[in-house]
Amino acid sequence: MSGQTERLAAAEVSRSRVFHRQAGKTPAVVARGEGVYLLDTTGKRYIDASGGAAVSCLGHSDPDVIAAMKRQLDTIAFAHSGFFTSSATEELADLLVAGAPEGLDRVLFVSGGSEGVEAALKMARQYFVERGEPQRRHFIAREQSYHGSTLGALSVGGNAARRACYEDVLIETHHVSPCFSFRYRAPGEDDAAMVERLAVELETKILALGADSVIAFIAEPVVGATAGAVAPVPGYFRRVREICDRYGILLILDEVMCGMGRTGSLYACEQENLRPDMVVFAKGLSAGYQPIGAVLITDQIHQAFVEGSGQFVHGHTFMGHATACAAALAVQRKLQVPAMMPRVRALGSILEQRLAARFGNHHFVGDVRGRGLFQAIELVADRASGEPFDPDLRLHARIKQHAMARGLICYPSGGTIDGRRGDHVLLAPPFIITEDEIDIIVERLGDAVDAAVAEALAQ
Repeated sequence: MSGQTERLAAAEVSRSRVFHRQAGKTPAVVARGEGVYLLDTTGKRYIDASGGAAVSCLGHSDPDVIAAMKRQLDTIAFAHSGFFTSSATEELADLLVAGAPEGLDRVLFVSGGSEGVEAALKMARQYFVERGEPQRRHFIAREQSYHGSTLGALSVGGNAARRACYEDVLIETHHVSPCFSFRYRAPGEDDAAMVERLAVELETKILALGADSVIAFIAEPVVGATAGAVAPVPGYFRRVREICDRYGILLILDEVMCGMGRTGSLYACEQENLRPDMVVFAKGLSAGYQPIGAVLITDQIHQAFVEGSGQFVHGHTFMGHATACAAALAVQRKLQVPAMMPRVRALGSILEQRLAARFGNHHFVGDVRGRGLFQAIELVADRASGEPFDPDLRLHARIKQHAMARGLICYPSGGTIDGRRGDHVLLAPPFIITEDEIDIIVERLGDAVDAAVAEALAQ
């Protein structure tokens, strides 16, 4: 890049009027995407090992998706869902239902994950009102979960750091222990015992609140941002489903991050042989080419509205947005080809093996975990005890900085254990990644972790 172009790029950053995520700090300006790579305006290339936030499952600049969006724009970009549906919206719904777990056969389209969770919570409440059970008002979720940033979604989430500022205005919700084997398994406890302990805790919470006063239990099948690719102990969700059925409680699954093929099946709950009442998904739905999310529900829930008031008391302007649905439809046609999920599982196995080889005996890595192309490492100050680093060192932020310097985009976070202590790095590369590119990711991540730890210990 020429010196003049570099000066122009620097000037562009310095005069930003955007309220960025970090107030007063403007990030690098992205110029374009090429497959699994992003390039900034200085010409620097970054391999996108996290798909942003597990979003870009098909990488960047996919010509088929872009062409589908252009075709839609040539006809109608947007028409309000209070007046019209569109062919793209209807076709996308049909395709999603065709690939969904049995029993989920209606789709509500929204503009993203938080909006989807918010809609699911409201729909669950209204469902019971329509059925003549208005006394149901409680939601139960899990600690160390994340369900979004709107007030309702934040209320059910168990991410302490994100909740802290807003605690006084959040709705009343209730939380039980996470199914997080590395950090929350009791000494000497096997899988069956852990599952039973957590099941008893959930049932005890339901009975304490009053079984006929609970609306739903909401959980991520594989926990994403808050704890880092935490898969459940075998049998856990089967017991959760049994308990929900026993007391007539809805089971809402948040697959915003872990769904849409990320873990090796189109829906993460398929690997648990689980039948939810609602599934919320977003991110990989359109692979980032347009903002869109969705809530899949059972016919039983839909019929309660049809036979009751006839209307869901909820709405957003861009629900069922035609261009967003056209983009998602093109993405889903690629995700649902027969070869795609086996590819994700095979590449996920390679990524897991490479991470285990690089970090399995690392003095400052306590756990390597995940499913499919959804993997994470958890950092520890002492491998024998599992003691985390002092949170004031902000090791996760240091890793991000060193990774970016090496041309690697990953997703480090803090508060892994309890909202304050613990650091992990989440990886969620595009499904088009190659084995050679996986090697690059692991090499750069290893160098970034080593540099960040050395810097933190020297402080």
